[in-house]
Amino acid sequence: MRANGSTRKFAAFTGQAALFILVALFFISAVSVFSASASDFRRITAKAFRAMESDGKEIAIIDPREEGVYGKAHLLLAVNVPLSKLEIDIGNSVPRKSTRLVLTDGGEGTAERAALKLDELGYSSISILDGGVPAWKTAGFEVFSGTSVPSKGFAEWISEVYHTPSITPAELKKKLADGKDVIVLDSRPFNEYANMNIPGSINVPSSELVYRFSELPVKKDTLVVVNCAGRTRGIIGAQTLINAGLKNVVWLKGGTPAWSMAGFELEHSSSRIAPEPKGEKYRQALQTAQKIAAKYNVKTIDAKTLTAYKAEKDRSVYIIDIRTPDDFRAGHRPDSTYAWGVTLVQSTEKFVGTRNARIVLVDNHMVRALMTASWLVQSGWPDAVVLAEPFKGIKLETGDKKPVVPGLSDIRLAQIEPAKLNELLQAKKAAVIDFADSLRYKQGHIPGAWFAIRSRLTESLNKFPDAPVFVVTGDNPALVALAGRDLAKLSRKPVSILAGGNAAWRKAKLPLNKGFENLSTEADNVWGTPGTWGFFEGKEFDKAAIEYRDWELQLPAQLERSGEVKFTGAPTR
Repeated sequence: MRANGSTRKFAAFTGQAALFILVALFFISAVSVFSASASDFRRITAKAFRAMESDGKEIAIIDPREEGVYGKAHLLLAVNVPLSKLEIDIGNSVPRKSTRLVLTDGGEGTAERAALKLDELGYSSISILDGGVPAWKTAGFEVFSGTSVPSKGFAEWISEVYHTPSITPAELKKKLADGKDVIVLDSRPFNEYANMNIPGSINVPSSELVYRFSELPVKKDTLVVVNCAGRTRGIIGAQTLINAGLKNVVWLKGGTPAWSMAGFELEHSSSRIAPEPKGEKYRQALQTAQKIAAKYNVKTIDAKTLTAYKAEKDRSVYIIDIRTPDDFRAGHRPDSTYAWGVTLVQSTEKFVGTRNARIVLVDNHMVRALMTASWLVQSGWPDAVVLAEPFKGIKLETGDKKPVVPGLSDIRLAQIEPAKLNELLQAKKAAVIDFADSLRYKQGHIPGAWFAIRSRLTESLNKFPDAPVFVVTGDNPALVALAGRDLAKLSRKPVSILAGGNAAWRKAKLPLNKGFENLSTEADNVWGTPGTWGFFEGKEFDKAAIEYRDWELQLPAQLERSGEVKFTGAPTR
């Protein structure tokens, strides 16, 4: 009887084991069927893609190379979302996961890697431009350098079509020296203005000009000079005031770089900001903005229409708060993202990754949203609208908007305080890997830290020192955590995160080194311009400023050859 019982138990066990094996084999088979490989994605030719690009339907063209590489040569409408930060940025750039996605690169395979990651994230309509940028160029289509090209090209087009008047640094300097009635308005965001500005200038970002202008000390005959760090925001700012009815307005040719190259001094750490209007001055600003918005067919929608927009499954909607950073942090809609109006017009593709999408602008005072929308409509975004009473009945969130990063909450890496890390470094018991951008690394990093780029960790690994533990740091907490997880898997070593990142190290007043001392890969994840503080120095700055000016000036002709964007306008002169 015992033998028979044992036999039955053994038979039952083997039956269960067999079932388990069959289930496991089925699961493995299923995974192999449903897990994508690089060969699974649709590849399209340059000519087929060109037709797809211009069919009027929504499309997101993503270039996942690092910004410095992308800036050398890319498709006009390609949005740069580096592979290193793909999980962090793609949700805001392309929020609708059924959007047609086309990936492009330099033909080196970054697009294929991005496609696999996007497939994991749930994007369902992914194609790859076969051969990338080289194939596009071979097919006879235009290849562009730089960043935010459509927006910057639009400003140059405005300058040509509207004949926006300008002034040279030498002419402005003479007027100021002669005591003429001149006011210089710096149209950049405050942080850029504070880095370097023309002495005596007042900060009024271009999207705030109509809103705040009545509070400025401007008389009937005052010459108003609008300045930026180049051309784009100066042109847009000056033309904004002209569109609002002002006559005595010019923009400064070449902006602060040209002023500096002419041998004139710049100010630093300035804090002159135009105040906000109240009462009758605000009502006048609103009336002006409404008049301009009507001229360019800017629509204002209500909450009911927004709800209908959000319910559409085949259209994307970007709800963008365009007020000042402080306004946004004080209270914003939970369903909105943030882009200061001046930055949105200057670099639209950095905030809206889907062509032909709906853009809904949010501003409690309406003026800034109406003015921003008027420029977006002219620059090729006809579905840019303004939301009336945007905060009515809405429970607001405060603080900065934090991106939703898939997998981030699952990362479990130890945190180490700056003082403890300093001790380990003194004892040579740790190596620091810094994932800040290359410009930040150059300006100041932990002594001995190795510069790295997350997407190139595999090639960098053999350059890192053989330390008992790696400590990862940087300026973007999400990127540092993702990179730390990747490094732990690749190195099979303990990896910790510097608590608070590089900011905490600086706050602790611990030593910093400057320059590029330990590069594990090429420092090309930043595309610098003369307006990028600290990127160019000395004679290199002058050369870069001239090249940048020439690049901007040729954009209208190159855009015309390309034929990929259409600008509209109604000149006032």
